[in-house]
Amino acid sequence: MREFQIERVQRIERSLEEVFYFFGDPANLERLTPPWLNFRVLGCSTETIEEGSLIDYQLRLHGIRIRWRSLISSWEPAQRFVDEQVRGPYRSWHHTHTFIESEGDTIIGDRMPLWPLGECALPLAKLQLKRIFGYRKQAIRSLLLA
Repeated sequence: MREFQIERVQRIERSLEEVFYFFGDPANLERLTPPWLNFRVLGCSTETIEEGSLIDYQLRLHGIRIRWRSLISSWEPAQRFVDEQVRGPYRSWHHTHTFIESEGDTIIGDRMPLWPLGECALPLAKLQLKRIFGYRKQAIRSLLLA
C-alpha cells in the first residue's frame, strides 16, 4: 500500500494567538468543511480541543454516511497539534497542524500522510482532499478576515 501525503501552507493576516484559538474550537471544524460533505460534529470529550480530546463527527461522501472519531494526540498551544483517526474511512490518518508567526501574520501548515482503504481509492482520496482543502483555504480567509 502506497502512502499519500498532502501538504498545504496558508498565510493569514491575523495574530498567532487568534488563529490558534480559532482552530481550538471544535465548532469551527464544521465551518471549515465544505457543505457538500454534510459534516457535523457529534461531540467532543472536552470543551475546547486539548491533548487527549476525542472528537466524534459524521459526514456524507458520495451519499454514504461516514462516522469518524479523532484523537488529539499532541497539543502545543500556539505552535502545533496533531489529530489522528481512531475510527474512520482511512486505513491511517495523521494530520499535523502547525502555526508560525511571521511579521504579525500567521502561517498555517497542514501535513497529512494517509493510507486510503485500498490502492484503488488513492486517486479518489487525492481528488477529494484537494477539493476539501481548496474550500478550507477560502473558508479560513472568509471567517478570520470578516
